[in-house]
Amino acid sequence: MNVDDVVVSFAPGSLVILNVVLGFIMFGIALDTSVDDFKAVAKAPKAMLIALVAQIVLLPAVTFGLTLLLNVQGSIALGMILVACCPPGNISQVLTYRSRGNVALSVSMTAVTNVIYIFVLPLNLAFWGGIHPTGREFIEAVSLNGWQMMAEILLIIGLPFALGFALRARFPRFAARVQPYARWISLLALVGFIVAALAGNWAVFVAVLPIVLGVVFLHDAVALGLGYASARIGGLPPRDRKAITFEVGIRNAGLGLGLVFAFFGGLGGMAVVAGWWGVWDIIAGLVVATLWARHSKRRETDAAASVSPSPAPEASA
Repeated sequence: MNVDDVVVSFAPGSLVILNVVLGFIMFGIALDTSVDDFKAVAKAPKAMLIALVAQIVLLPAVTFGLTLLLNVQGSIALGMILVACCPPGNISQVLTYRSRGNVALSVSMTAVTNVIYIFVLPLNLAFWGGIHPTGREFIEAVSLNGWQMMAEILLIIGLPFALGFALRARFPRFAARVQPYARWISLLALVGFIVAALAGNWAVFVAVLPIVLGVVFLHDAVALGLGYASARIGGLPPRDRKAITFEVGIRNAGLGLGLVFAFFGGLGGMAVVAGWWGVWDIIAGLVVATLWARHSKRRETDAAASVSPSPAPEASA
C-alpha cells in the first residue's frame, strides 16, 4: 500500500477544536509554572542543557537515521521527524511523579523547552525534512513557510502559556486549585480528540496502522531510551534521569497532528503516525513509570532493611 497517496479527512471546525484543546494544555502547564522554575534552571543548568541537547539535536538526528534504517515511505518518515521535532507533552510531569522522579525538574524543563520550541520546531522540521531523501518532496510540495508555522505555534503554545503564567503570578492560590483539573481535563480531551479523529477515518487507520504500528513502537522506545541514556551519560542522579527520560520520550504529538492538517493537508502517513503516537506514548509511558516506581520502592525497602538495627539479645535468667 502506498501510504504517501492516502489523505485523512478533517473538518476545518475540528481543527479549531484541536487548537483550543492544545492551547488549554499549555494553559494548564503555565498554571503550574512560576518565575522560580526559570530561576532553578539558571542555578542548575546541567540537567536542562542535557535535556535540550537530547531533544533538539539528538532525537531528530536519531529519528532521521531510524527512518533510513527502517526504509519507511516518505510520509511516514516525515511524520516521525515531525513528532521528534515537537515539544515535550505535559503528561511527562505526571509520569515523572508516578515514577518517583524529580517533578520540580520536570516542571522547569517543560516550561523552558516549550517556549524554546516555538522557534526551534519550524527550523528543525525544515532542516531534517528538507534533507530526507523521500520526505523532502512533501516539504517542497507545500513550500513550508517557517514564519507561518512559527506564528501558528506561537498562537497555540505561546499565547495560552503567557495567559496561564500571568494568571499564576496574579492569583497563585486560584491557579493552584484549578491546575490539577486543567491538566487532566486537557489530557483526556486530547486523547478523546485523537481517538475520535482516528475513528472518523477508520478505513484509512485500519489500512495504514499495520504499517506504522511497529514503527511508532520502536520510535517511542528509542526516544525514551535516548532520554535515559543522555541523563545517565551526563552523570545525573536517578530522580533526574527519570525526569529527562520522560521529557525526551514524551512528545506533544497532538500539536504535530494539528500541524499535519494545517500545513500538509492531512497527509495520511504523517497523520496516522502523529495520531497513534499521541495514544501510544501515554500507554508506554505509564507502563515504564509504574515499573520504575515499583523498582525504586523495592530498592528503598531493601536499603531500609539492610540498615535496621538487630534486635538486642535476651538477658539470661
